[in-house]
Amino acid sequence: MINLISDTVTKPTEAMLSYMMKAEVGDDVFGEDPTINVLQEKVADMFGKEAALFCPSGTMTNQIAIKVNTKPLDELICDVDSHVYQYETGGYAFHSGVAVNLIQGQNGKITADQIASVIKPGYDWQPISKLVVIENTCNKGGGSYYTLDEVAPIADLCKSKGLKLHLDGARIFNALVETGEDTKDWGRHFDTISICMSKGLGAPVGSLLLGDKETIKEARRFRKVMGGGMRQAGYLAAACIYALDNHIDNLKIDNDKAKKIGSLLSQMPYVKSIKPVFTNILIFELQDNIKDTDFLEKLKSQGILATAFGNNTIRFVFHLQITDEMVTRISDLLESLKF
Repeated sequence: MINLISDTVTKPTEAMLSYMMKAEVGDDVFGEDPTINVLQEKVADMFGKEAALFCPSGTMTNQIAIKVNTKPLDELICDVDSHVYQYETGGYAFHSGVAVNLIQGQNGKITADQIASVIKPGYDWQPISKLVVIENTCNKGGGSYYTLDEVAPIADLCKSKGLKLHLDGARIFNALVETGEDTKDWGRHFDTISICMSKGLGAPVGSLLLGDKETIKEARRFRKVMGGGMRQAGYLAAACIYALDNHIDNLKIDNDKAKKIGSLLSQMPYVKSIKPVFTNILIFELQDNIKDTDFLEKLKSQGILATAFGNNTIRFVFHLQITDEMVTRISDLLESLKF
């Protein structure tokens, strides 16, 4: 089967597995897993941050970031399509006791002017605006990405208004291979950054939260209370180190494959509309007379898995294990489909 459901379906390569099995491990709850320590130092240095924390998932790193940057009765500001709002089970309310202030951006991206217009004045009957979260790339936005020129005004606004700024950078490297921008230039704009290793980078498990030393010290406590304290997890950290050293450049190939299929789909009569293809995520809307379930079943019968994405749309996600031969098979099938 060709699995386009998500880039989270990637499995470790043989080379990654070999690298993992050679890892030196210890008890990370005590800070004694040497491979995890190397990974945390490596990623913190990449983004010019003082420290990092290895966690099981991007949801956990995002939720810890919300927790360390707010207190109950505060609010976070984000786009309506943000992962922290759409796909983390209302964790901002459950873990942190904060409200959410939603902005309708464009393809999941918001601007400094939009943020400025929704900051609460601080009346007793209102939550206190405290944290801005942006997602790069934005999943529901079709893999859209910010540039540094777009982020800088947001960071300047947050500093001037006393707001914290968090980057949900689950697929940040998919963006950086397009823009060519430097990780340290990105790091200096944010109080905290979340980076996922188990999507396009191809590691089996793990995300990291980046920040200053005091923030990450506090984050370790929240990781523990959320059940994220791991023991000999250096084998997983080794996979992340391997991915960072060997798989980043491959993300541009994944992005290009998505753009190729996107160009084809834009010409197909069964496609009503298609989002601009920015990186490795491709979202398209079917004609009204075609049900998404029928479309997916037809793909599945020909060995291709994908997912419905709401309002009669379909999402394809390209990743490390979608080969050139698979792209040819996908193209041939999409061209042959009749409804």
